[in-house]
Amino acid sequence: MRKDVIRQRDKIIERLLSDQSRNGSWEYPFETGILTDCYMIILLRVLEKNDESLIQSLVNRILKEQYNDGTWKLYVDEGKGKLSLTITAYYALLFSGYVEKNSPNLIRAKEFIMINGGLHKANMFTLALLSLTGQIEWDSPFPIPVEAVLLPEKFPINFCDISVFGRANLAPLLIVADYKLVVKPANSPNLADLIIRKTDGKNKFTDETRSIFDFIEQGIEQIVELKEDVHEKALEYLEQYLYDHIELDGTLYSYFSATFYMIFAFIARGKDKNDSKIIKAIDGLKSMICTINGDKHCQYTTAHVWNTALISSALQFAGIPHTEVNIRQANQYLLERQHVKLGDWTVHNPHTYPGGWGFSNVNTINPDIDDTIASLRALHQLIIEQPHYYNVWDRGIRWVLSMQNDDGGWAAFEKNVDNPLLNLLPYGEGLLLDASSVDLTGRTLDFLGNYTSIDKDDQQIKKAIKWLVNHQEDDGSWNCRWGIYYIYGTWTAIIGLMAVGIRPNHPSITRAKKWIEHTQNVDGGWGESCNSDKIKKYIPLGVSTLTHTAWALDSLITIADEVTPSIQKGINFLINHADIKDWRSSYPKGQGMGGEFYIHYHSYDYIWPLFTLVKYLKKFNK
Repeated sequence: MRKDVIRQRDKIIERLLSDQSRNGSWEYPFETGILTDCYMIILLRVLEKNDESLIQSLVNRILKEQYNDGTWKLYVDEGKGKLSLTITAYYALLFSGYVEKNSPNLIRAKEFIMINGGLHKANMFTLALLSLTGQIEWDSPFPIPVEAVLLPEKFPINFCDISVFGRANLAPLLIVADYKLVVKPANSPNLADLIIRKTDGKNKFTDETRSIFDFIEQGIEQIVELKEDVHEKALEYLEQYLYDHIELDGTLYSYFSATFYMIFAFIARGKDKNDSKIIKAIDGLKSMICTINGDKHCQYTTAHVWNTALISSALQFAGIPHTEVNIRQANQYLLERQHVKLGDWTVHNPHTYPGGWGFSNVNTINPDIDDTIASLRALHQLIIEQPHYYNVWDRGIRWVLSMQNDDGGWAAFEKNVDNPLLNLLPYGEGLLLDASSVDLTGRTLDFLGNYTSIDKDDQQIKKAIKWLVNHQEDDGSWNCRWGIYYIYGTWTAIIGLMAVGIRPNHPSITRAKKWIEHTQNVDGGWGESCNSDKIKKYIPLGVSTLTHTAWALDSLITIADEVTPSIQKGINFLINHADIKDWRSSYPKGQGMGGEFYIHYHSYDYIWPLFTLVKYLKKFNK
């Protein structure tokens, strides 16, 4: 068995080393389905920036992802198709000019759209897309007035209560919706035959949601009494917000959707479609395009820093020294990307210097906890042996510790952005809040416990332990925020608690161990459906995946004193199924917004099995 594990370990190492880019990073795709591909086609056609080779490639990819019933889904076992996604795909294909309206693909898609209520049954973001491109009338899908962004911090709801990724998308959308902007070229398709009946947008909202809208309106009325030209000041504030958060590549925060909406916000504010900022933004979006199975894919963002930090850490954990050329190049890439600029995180954490890392290759103002601890972990050995880098370490650690929420947990991007009133607004789960999460808290504890000298009795550690223990589910699992879903959450909680001194016989650990063993499949692996995230209940995938298996198995290895039957079966699965490439390999293991945005990390089937196999070898010497 040891020989088999070593053989698989070395095979993964060889693959990772061969995939490294010349600049030292790993540029594996950050794949998020076809939505961004559709938006790119629509953007290029609306602005008449015709890049035919790109559009044709995107059309090919979209068509390949269509299911036999004519729909598009976020993941294979979602059930029936996703209405908003199918509408957007239909629109993009028709707008491309390469797919006829009477083609079998679009006929089947239309049937599904009509059966499920037509265009007006789409989600708010799709309604905004259809409105600004002239397919339906503006019906205020974003019913909050722009003046709301001027509500002071002392008001129970204010703009800075919204998460950074929420602000990035809502800021340009509020401008576009306020102007009721319509940009519709002469050759635009007509989707009128997909309209069944116009719905009253107000009826979509609960009484609680409408009461929040009324409350915000009352706050705005107070501002209007004190200031002149509040409406224009709000628009100027939002426009300046966009300018202040454009990255060097021209994108807004390096997010596709935020940049897409920003382009139309600039048009609403009077810029020509050939304005340099708009051209640069389009070029920035194009710079994130990758190729998957021969077709172009518009990534939502890039995951270069995340991939590079994790892979550098995994390779070093597997025994490759930091002095080896691949690791030196990777770590130099990371060193160059530590943030030195202040970002929005300072709003709730004003007394700390920058020191974090962001997710994409161009992030300079939007660091996150996960990328920061992953980068510090990768740089750990270098900094030990070359103390002149200690300032890098010190700034990073200080930033991470300063970002702990008052409740004891850690979130992704900001501190204490967890106003419960925002849950009453209809903008999608996971968009408005950046509250403490199990995965961020567990992974942070894992890092602090294993890579720093922080005392296990430190008050910050105690608060985090208490938060994690209190958020365990009744069945022994933990949920999470950025992965799928209970397996990922339970794994991160276990490794975090164990790293800071919680013993294997602690009630939380024993219950978690029992849950993990109970969810193991007959083939020795684990697999979880994205439906778990959707309905907040563990739903098995029905098959095992390498990544889920690595997470679950790492948990059991961390807890165990000796090899158990469950561990042995899991190791066998990782070895025997490593080369199988089918839909399980591309099944999403991450999520950005529950029910709307799922992620296939192309690096994960290498990174996590490598960590787990090496931990098995080190711990049991088998």
